[in-house]
Amino acid sequence: MGIFDFGETINGYEIKVINERVARAGAGILFAIGLITFINSFLTHDFILAKVFITFFMFDFFVRVFINPKFSPSLILGYFFVRGQTPEYVGASQKRFAWSIGFVLALVMFFIVVVFEVMTPIKIAICMICLILLFSESAFGICLGCKIYNFLNKKTMYCAGGCETHYSPKISFMQWTIELMTITAIIFGFTYFNNIKEITNGWKSHISNIKYEKPCSSCNKAIGQNNKMNDEHMNHSM
Repeated sequence: MGIFDFGETINGYEIKVINERVARAGAGILFAIGLITFINSFLTHDFILAKVFITFFMFDFFVRVFINPKFSPSLILGYFFVRGQTPEYVGASQKRFAWSIGFVLALVMFFIVVVFEVMTPIKIAICMICLILLFSESAFGICLGCKIYNFLNKKTMYCAGGCETHYSPKISFMQWTIELMTITAIIFGFTYFNNIKEITNGWKSHISNIKYEKPCSSCNKAIGQNNKMNDEHMNHSM
């Protein structure tokens, strides 16, 4: 295996291939780190962690595309987790195309966030696109970049899940009903607990704002006179 080599030569495969299990694992690792970074930047408005991740993301995809996927840090870690599983090989060409899209997006983000530090909605849009691409591959095994390559190149070989369209059994009415009921229950639960929270906060605010009225000056005067009369009465009795 050369240093500058893309894909593996495996007996029984006509072209060079990539282990799809490793690719999915790497996508899952990058998605998890990217999601944490996005949430941290959104809540704290501190982009130091984002700059570090974007730089790493760009470097990782540069290594994948222009050097060798075997030297990509995220794919090395992904291989560590799936090394005991049976490899699932896909064509290297479509993976290279998909990862090239990732590298271009990372390069744009690098200049926007790290180099020029521009505050623009574009960086949020690109970040969301990257997260969607990573989640789609890691969770569903759907490489959207590979889908684009397959659409442009009709002679693609060794696609993830097969290059031909397979018709699976349709989702039944009962299954759709269960999904609808689940979504409705989630929305109802969120609304209910949100209302409970508002009511609780309202009562806490009301209790904290209760102020006891001080006796008026005339009342204090009347009480003082009454106490004086009682003292005089006790002195006469003695």
